[in-house]
Amino acid sequence: MTKPNTSPTTATATTPATATTPTASATTTAPAAATSTATSAAGGAGPLTRDDIGEFVRAHDIKTIMLGVPDLMGRLKGKTFDAAHFLTRLQSGAEMCAYILASDAHMTPLNGFRLTGWHDGYGDLTAVPDLTTLRRLSYLPHTALLLADAHHHNGTPIEVAPRQMLRRQIDHLADLGWEARVGIESEFLLYRGSPHRLHHNGYRTLIPVSPHNLDYALDHPPALTAFLHDLGHALHQADAPVEAIKTEGAPGQIEVTWPHGDAMRACDTYTIHKHAVRAIAASHRMTPTFMAAPRTGIGSGLHFHVSLWQKNKPAYRTAVGADLPDALQQSLAGLLDALPEMAPLYAPYPNSYKRYTPHSFAPVNYTWGYDNRTCAIRLAGRREHTRLEIRLAGADANPYLTLAAILAAIFHGITKHPDLPHPIAGDAYDTSTLPRALPRTLEDALPDFFEGPLATHAFSPSVVHHYTHTARTEINAHHTHVTDHDRERGFLHA
Repeated sequence: MTKPNTSPTTATATTPATATTPTASATTTAPAAATSTATSAAGGAGPLTRDDIGEFVRAHDIKTIMLGVPDLMGRLKGKTFDAAHFLTRLQSGAEMCAYILASDAHMTPLNGFRLTGWHDGYGDLTAVPDLTTLRRLSYLPHTALLLADAHHHNGTPIEVAPRQMLRRQIDHLADLGWEARVGIESEFLLYRGSPHRLHHNGYRTLIPVSPHNLDYALDHPPALTAFLHDLGHALHQADAPVEAIKTEGAPGQIEVTWPHGDAMRACDTYTIHKHAVRAIAASHRMTPTFMAAPRTGIGSGLHFHVSLWQKNKPAYRTAVGADLPDALQQSLAGLLDALPEMAPLYAPYPNSYKRYTPHSFAPVNYTWGYDNRTCAIRLAGRREHTRLEIRLAGADANPYLTLAAILAAIFHGITKHPDLPHPIAGDAYDTSTLPRALPRTLEDALPDFFEGPLATHAFSPSVVHHYTHTARTEINAHHTHVTDHDRERGFLHA
């Protein structure tokens, strides 16, 4: 969550500075991942069949099925099918242009990707439905959603696809007997007016749905209350019931949290949440933004609460007066050692790094501490509810890539046993012996990712090349674009 920043280094007279602040997210630790709507409708757990899907379609009067592949930015890209027709092609999946995994945020066809490009004529990939992800979208009439995995035509998964990258890290931990459970906190800003209107005005006259700090408030403007009600209902109908929804410290800022559960499902739920937020906001003539730093002095985070389990028992369980469990110490050490080399996976845009400012509740260095929200990693909870809150990602991060980096770093800690630095007690922004600082820009972050050994070892050289090229594309766009700030600084004074 967020609240005003009173630090003289970042606050201004006109814009309250905010970033992530206290929350009770992910305090419950579910014994297992929740059962999907589709599985419940089919009458039991396990993989669904064509008949199960057909039963779900009939029971919920579903006429349309959306098939979506999470792209490099974590957005759903795909096609909409007539439900009856879709049932005839469940086994074979659907073909989609492979550039959905090889483009920038504006879906621009780009040179330089090995997966596809002008060099091979932009061929197709196969979107293979994950039948456990079937969700009803109550905000779209008679519509259900299925997530899909991107495969080559020979049936092998595409390794740069975000879901596949996360699945690989989940499997690596499973090979050692570990299960990761995850709860996510999502923050975003909500403004009055349609996306078309805000775009037409060049995003210069942004009016938040609430005019001031409503952190932890229980009295909201009627328009915001109606939006929050519709969002909560839609997520419940999509089998993604929230743990809590609250307003934050920045005007128009909202935080949504979900309980601990299955790692892949947590990211799938968040992806559906972003889709729902945009659709429901549009119906209320509002527009959300998931930028990490949408305005000077305001930041929105995407926090991951992570714990490891073994044989259905919490490996991070702490006891009063006892040392931290080995798995917890190793996880902390791995995160602090490896995540500095993976920043482009959780901070993918030039704007991402503008969130990292002192006394903003966003981290500025790679630190950990006990219940300390000034650190990059907060050791939170007690006893069986102990968990690590990783606070590095902004709202603009792709959840699959962020969690893949987190789990890869934990795997690194468990297998390589790097040294664990001392915890920070007090203000991590003001420590006299500064640990490794976060990169100030995406350009600064890229060499460690591209040249360092950890990301390549955790994923593969081709994955690192793919996301390095994605980052360089964003850097080039940023360098060559003239901004309002350029004109403000130089129009009359150059």
